Amino acid sequence: MTSVAGWAAASTQGAFPPLPRAVAQSFYRRMRAVAPAAVGAIERDRAGDPEQAFPDTACGRLAGSLDDAGLRALGMWTHHWCMRFYDDDTRVGRRLVREIAARSGLGWTADEVRWMLRESVSAGPAAADRFTLPRAAAGQLPLADRPLWAEVEVPRQRRPDPSR
Repeated sequence: MTSVAGWAAASTQGAFPPLPRAVAQSFYRRMRAVAPAAVGAIERDRAGDPEQAFPDTACGRLAGSLDDAGLRALGMWTHHWCMRFYDDDTRVGRRLVREIAARSGLGWTADEVRWMLRESVSAGPAAADRFTLPRAAAGQLPLADRPLWAEVEVPRQRRPDPSR
């Protein structure tokens, strides 16, 4: 499993300036508010039918019940959770991240996008979907606020060995 260091990943030097502590803490506070419902929904969906339409899943119902700010917090929490504990168990979480990434008009902030990018870069290449949500969120920012992708080294994904 890959582990991201949370606050350390948000505050270390790299392609993006460190986030002010108060900004990062506000992200964690918002994510903690949605975390219990998210954990419950993910657990119910793990036990459920993986082919079920997203709106009919526990995660889909949770996402449908949130306003834009709540959905951004849910996306950030799920992204953070998937980056910290990336393995086969994150299938449901990765689906939730993809569904949130597909939504437009969520009002992402540049700080939220930079925070997710830092987490993604820190996670390393083992987390194949690590740029899904930050890329989608960055695409919704005004052009002047978008991070420069050239500053972020996005490693190429390794292809699975067909002989294994």
